[in-house]
Amino acid sequence: MKLVFFILPILIFIVVVFNRCTNFQTQNVKKASPKESFYDLSARTINGNDISMSDYKNKKILIVNVASQCGYTPQYKDLQNLHANFGDKLHILAFPSNDFLGQEPGSNEQIKNFCEVNFGIKFDMFEKISVKGKKIHPIFKWLSDKNKNGWNTKTPTWNFSKYLIDESGSLISVWGPQISPLSEDIISKIND
Repeated sequence: MKLVFFILPILIFIVVVFNRCTNFQTQNVKKASPKESFYDLSARTINGNDISMSDYKNKKILIVNVASQCGYTPQYKDLQNLHANFGDKLHILAFPSNDFLGQEPGSNEQIKNFCEVNFGIKFDMFEKISVKGKKIHPIFKWLSDKNKNGWNTKTPTWNFSKYLIDESGSLISVWGPQISPLSEDIISKIND
């Protein structure tokens, strides 16, 4: 019985902390401009081709770190729906990452196959990268460094963190993994 009174508060604490880390939204309320251009960055697609972020100018960009063995993996379906409904004004860039409890252990080919077979993904997928720590990819470094993006310091807290960049290359909003890609807030920002 004493063990229950010891473990129960710890479990409650863990749940509360995890919820706060995954259920958030942050906005660029001061309209801070980036200090370095997002469009100077590049990444390698899941097929192995290098692509410049300047190829995505003139539309909003939703960047999401993804994983195929995560409780949030069903959000792939929502991301595909977002792509189907807003593709005329939005690019979705998905970056697989194995940074959170090894929930993306597959190769790029396995990830691509998983996404095509299970979700019919048509939006842009990139090679597996690191989204935090010493090996952080330059795109996620830009997204989480206020000396680069102008205001935000939040790295992904878990798989399916979301970052929205406007048509001019400014980071405008960040959402935690619990926020659905089809949430009213995300859709309203896309439509602004």
